[in-house]
Amino acid sequence: MQTAFFVYGVTGYLLFLAVYAWLAAFVGNLLVKNSVDSPVASSIGLSLAIDLGLIVLFGLQHSIMARPAFKKIWTRIVPQPIERSTYMFASSAATTLLIWQWRAVDLVVWEVQHPVGRGLLYGLFAAGVIMVPAVSLMIHHFDLFGMRQVWLYLHGREYSSLPFRTPMFYSHVRHPLYIGWTIFFWATPMMTIGHLLLAAGMTAYMLVAVVFEERDLIAHFGRQYEEYRNRVPMFVPRLRTDLPVPESEPGS
Repeated sequence: MQTAFFVYGVTGYLLFLAVYAWLAAFVGNLLVKNSVDSPVASSIGLSLAIDLGLIVLFGLQHSIMARPAFKKIWTRIVPQPIERSTYMFASSAATTLLIWQWRAVDLVVWEVQHPVGRGLLYGLFAAGVIMVPAVSLMIHHFDLFGMRQVWLYLHGREYSSLPFRTPMFYSHVRHPLYIGWTIFFWATPMMTIGHLLLAAGMTAYMLVAVVFEERDLIAHFGRQYEEYRNRVPMFVPRLRTDLPVPESEPGS
């Protein structure tokens, strides 16, 4: 059973990496036939309705399955060691559905034509693509993606929560992962209505999700997170801080 769970976890992790690369190509209009701006034979109204439904489904899956109350019920069915890996499979499925069924609306909202401007925006997009996994590596990457859980189970060791830490970007803002995702979705030299809907919808989802996430973090870490929240801004770093920030790991 331990080996099967480990293989399950590794498969979920590798699948996520593949889907993430596909999502980056989809959003950046790179190397894939069907991208966020690929024209399809649908009316604008129908396309917008389908796309909005896909964004809502994506948000519900990612948010509901991450809540402790859901996990408490869910782990009565799914064994604890593979709960997070199962979440990764579900997240990959929701993302794949969004990419597969997306209906582009290629009416242009803005377009930067100057080569320098285009280069800067493509560079910013690349930075966002890199920032998302890089930020997760600053804290609990393998725990976040379920690998630590199945590794511990493979070796017969009990799972324990990781300590609270705020390394690197987390010492300046509480949710750098969401900043990376925001850059990922918004940095483009050509913004179409379809792309704008995706970027705005994902941003709205993150603004709602962060409220529930912070509530869960306070419930889990207590005063330690409360003090961190009072000291460190959510998204926009301060130009200077008067208090030193200790090495301490939020769960964005």
